[in-house]
Amino acid sequence: MKRIVSLILTLILVGCGYAQKAGIAASANLRYALDEIKTQYVKENPAAVLRITYGASGTLTQQIINGAPFDLFLSADTVYPEKIKEKGLAAGDVETYCYGKIAIWSLSVNLSQGLHAILSPKVKKIAIANPATAPYGENTIAMLKNQNLYEKISKKIVWGENSNQTAQFAFSGNAEIGFIPLSLALTPEMKNRGNYYVLPEEICPSVKQAAVLVKGWEKNGEAAKFLKYLMSAVCKPVWEKYGYGILK
Repeated sequence: MKRIVSLILTLILVGCGYAQKAGIAASANLRYALDEIKTQYVKENPAAVLRITYGASGTLTQQIINGAPFDLFLSADTVYPEKIKEKGLAAGDVETYCYGKIAIWSLSVNLSQGLHAILSPKVKKIAIANPATAPYGENTIAMLKNQNLYEKISKKIVWGENSNQTAQFAFSGNAEIGFIPLSLALTPEMKNRGNYYVLPEEICPSVKQAAVLVKGWEKNGEAAKFLKYLMSAVCKPVWEKYGYGILK
């Protein structure tokens, strides 16, 4: 009798398509691009269940170290995935999947003069992601110091927990200017409401973003399959839509 029940359950699972689940920790700057890629992927793989948690890369790294059940980590830099590997929690190599750019965005300030718009008397608050946990914030601060601008605007800075919160500060008007990933500046909500300026490569190099599979993913191969998919040519239009550069 038990064998019959077991066979029936097996047939039901096969017939319905057993859900392949993957827990994914992803940098906040990826939200819009990755949500589109996820929708596209699930449409092609109906049995897949992808649980994506967005946050600051440093915060997600600490969660993984503390045992959070993630199978794949998509960081906003290469340093945090390497840290996962150093802790012995990685399954495989750290792989670069895209390059991001930093932009300044404003609801009310004209950015036609570029970076030096941040020195305008109209600018009372400048939103930047916390450099202690957010790579885009760390890169922004490094750029401002290299351009001898940091000390001039440091008292105006309001710190966002991650890139999404930083963008929200600017979008809501709580900060006149926000240093945010270009990917967020290109979302319909922000692109159609405010104006943005992309920081030139020569003063602010692209942010190299890397991924790593977390030990335990082997129990379910969906995480590795999804990583391969998002790095494939089929996702190139989505990455480019949000201003990301990808590997040739």
